Amino acid sequence: MTAVPEETARPLRVATVPYAGAYAAAVLPVGVVRVGPDLSPSPWLDPEQLAAHAAEIDVLHLHGGYEHLTAPELDAWTAAVRRCGVPLVVTVHDLAPREAPDGTLRRTRHRAHLRTLLATAEVVLTLTRGAADEIADRFGRTAIVVAHPSLAEPTPDVGRETRLVGLHLGRLGAAVAEPEAIVRAALSGAVSGGGRLRVDVHPEVDLAARLPGLLELADAGELELARSWPQGPAEWVRHLQGLHVSVLPRRTATHSGWVELCRDAGTRLLVPRGGRHAEQWADVVLYGNDPEQGLDAASLTSAVVAALTRPAPDRVDRSWRAAQRAAVQRVHAQVYEQVAADAAVV
Repeated sequence: MTAVPEETARPLRVATVPYAGAYAAAVLPVGVVRVGPDLSPSPWLDPEQLAAHAAEIDVLHLHGGYEHLTAPELDAWTAAVRRCGVPLVVTVHDLAPREAPDGTLRRTRHRAHLRTLLATAEVVLTLTRGAADEIADRFGRTAIVVAHPSLAEPTPDVGRETRLVGLHLGRLGAAVAEPEAIVRAALSGAVSGGGRLRVDVHPEVDLAARLPGLLELADAGELELARSWPQGPAEWVRHLQGLHVSVLPRRTATHSGWVELCRDAGTRLLVPRGGRHAEQWADVVLYGNDPEQGLDAASLTSAVVAALTRPAPDRVDRSWRAAQRAAVQRVHAQVYEQVAADAAVV
């Protein structure tokens, strides 16, 4: 490893994109200074901003938040990164494209983004071995695998309701496709498994306009409807602690922080198959829900029944999770020190 010159012995300055986020905060090594501003989209994605302020940072770490850029715009940004000489670290959270609001897939743009970013990055990180293998196969890059750390500790003395299935639809964004079909499939599974279903929706969603069928089911007493939007990982874990089973309604992704929240809460989790969630935590139950095939309602119903027949998983050992998080932070510290040192001697 290249020795760090004396003049860089001060705390390393890292600009993370996006700035805000529980994951970026969880992996940040002790002693590293995270450079803002906390704005979205990040000003660090503006080539002119980057050129004007490159001397203020030692490392640029990209997690996401660039999806709004066109392929030519991201090409221009990576060219600016190379001109400025700021080392780029990329964590690949998602190898699958997200759905646009109109229901189309951003596959071409997503593939172009990853190709450009991974060709520019000094170091590539990802969260599971399967994702690293896919990165090697598709892009010819070796990715360092770092576990997704714990995001929050459970609240003491908060108990779960046995056989309560929770489905949080959030803001009914593009990733939550076919929401009424998901509700009905989960409800069928909850009833068949001897449980009941609670559906949560963000308080600002106009359900009468967006999902009247959900209001009808709630009015008929077939399910519990709640308006909630917990603030921060700790409140989300507390929310999940009350459930026996949680259903992740978003379509297939590669990794998810929701897996880690349920893991810490000790809540059984149902996730769409096709991603790497089972590598994050082996104790998940899979069902079919992807952008190309759509929702497999029967598989969701069966998965809910299967999840309800199992006891809730034990909450993970907190000392082990703390040690895991410390190890992840050490890997990030080593990566930052290495790329900053290499950049200093160029």
